[in-house]
Amino acid sequence: MSTASRLVPYITAREGEEPESHLALRATFDSAGRSALGYWDETQEDRDPRGVLWGRCSQLIGRDGIPSGRPQWRLIHPARQRETMTRLSLSDLRRPYQNTGGLPVPGTRCQRRSAAWGLRTAQPPVCLAHLRAAVEQFPRLQEGYTALMVRSAPLYGVIGTPYQWTAQGIQALAGNDTPVPYRTSELRWFLGSQLVRCLQGFTVVDLDDLTTLDLIA
Repeated sequence: MSTASRLVPYITAREGEEPESHLALRATFDSAGRSALGYWDETQEDRDPRGVLWGRCSQLIGRDGIPSGRPQWRLIHPARQRETMTRLSLSDLRRPYQNTGGLPVPGTRCQRRSAAWGLRTAQPPVCLAHLRAAVEQFPRLQEGYTALMVRSAPLYGVIGTPYQWTAQGIQALAGNDTPVPYRTSELRWFLGSQLVRCLQGFTVVDLDDLTTLDLIA
C-alpha cells in the first residue's frame, strides 16, 4: 500500500520537521523562585497549562491544515500530540471528540470487560469511521492493541526527557517512556514530548461489535 493511500495519524512526525536545538535551553526560575528549565526566548505556548516546558519542533502543515511530508512512523510530533490529547481531538481527523469513543491502545488483545480503575495512555482517540483502518494500517497497532470505550480521561502527566544543571551547563539525562505525574518536583527540569491521560470507567470491546451508536453520545 502506498503512503498516499494510507491513513496517517495527525500526530505522526514527518520528514523535514526538526526539533529545536539544545542551545535554545537555559536555566531559569519558576514563579516560586525555584530553578527550572526554560528557553531563552520562551513564550506562553512553550508550557502546558500545568507549567511543564515542552520540546519545540518545526511543523510542515499544508493549506488544508494536514501535516505534509513522508511519515516518520515511529516518531511522534510533540506539539501535535499535545494538541490532540489536550483537546481530546481525534488523532486521524483532528476534530472534537464525542463524550464516548473508541480508542485502540497499543498492547495485547484481551477479553471484553469493564473497568473502573485507571489505565495511562499517550494515544489520542480514533473515530469509528477510521478505527478498522487504523488497526490494519498503523504499524504500532499491528503489533497488538486493545480497543476501549472510554468515559473519563483526566490528565495524568507527561513523557519526555529530564535535564539537570552542571558545571558545564544544561545536560540531558537518560529518559524512558515512563509517564511522570503532574505536581512532581522533577518536572521543573523536564522537557515534555507526550501528554498522558488516565483512562477511567472504560470497557474493553471487540471491534466487530462496535456500531455507530456506540460512538455517538
